Amino acid sequence: MGEATSFVKQLAVKIKNDDVFDLAAQLAYYFLLSIFPLIIFMMTLLPYLPITKDDLLNLISQFAPGDSMDIIETNLEQVLSRNGTLLSFGIIATIWSASNGLNAIIKALNKAYEVEETRSFIVARAMSVVLTLGMIAVVVIALLLPVFGEQIGVFLFSQFNLSDEFLSVWRALRFLVSPVILFIVFLALYWVAPNKKITCVSAIPGALFASIGWVLVSLGFSFYVGNFGNYSATYGGIGAIIVLMIWFYLTGIIIIIGGIVNAIFTSRKKKPC
Repeated sequence: MGEATSFVKQLAVKIKNDDVFDLAAQLAYYFLLSIFPLIIFMMTLLPYLPITKDDLLNLISQFAPGDSMDIIETNLEQVLSRNGTLLSFGIIATIWSASNGLNAIIKALNKAYEVEETRSFIVARAMSVVLTLGMIAVVVIALLLPVFGEQIGVFLFSQFNLSDEFLSVWRALRFLVSPVILFIVFLALYWVAPNKKITCVSAIPGALFASIGWVLVSLGFSFYVGNFGNYSATYGGIGAIIVLMIWFYLTGIIIIIGGIVNAIFTSRKKKPC
């Protein structure tokens, strides 16, 4: 009990000293700049994959508040209608813009570990791009698994003469795809992004916190917006933008606190018993 209390106190002090809420506001701004290039780039992959635009938007809508989905879909339709190829301004420029959010996260995690960014600008930025591409690959896998999950289960069922219960369990497990994928994304982010060598295991506590925390906060905020917070009635046309920014702000808080959780665990392991 005393250890848990000490951890919570240390976490509260770190949150205050690291200006978490100010950093989260910065992340929200960069997330806003990144989301449309990111989605646009992912849209360019759809012709080569057995998934549709609706599949991608449905994945986002599982967590995004209703008003924010409206503005995402509306602006995406406008971009698609103006530029059918989507890559007229260059695939590199698209990925570069989409990596702004990851670059901001790297800086926030470095502050959580109290380390300076000693990597060159090119290396740090290249890491942001690689993490962005990795995140896109993971999201694509998350979209493909439900598509092919049934076929894979039937194949295993027929090849290995498995019981009917196996097929039922396999179908049920497909509902865990999104949370597991989310955990993998956060785990990779907390493991690779900071300018500090840590083990993959050391990144697990923060990844668990961020995965569970982000899902709960997103669903809770979405419920609040849908039932109580009528931002469109209060703020008019910019209501959807405000909802989107608040969601990004909450996301930034969760991500940074997840990094702080890992930093505290790492520092405690180094202390002598």
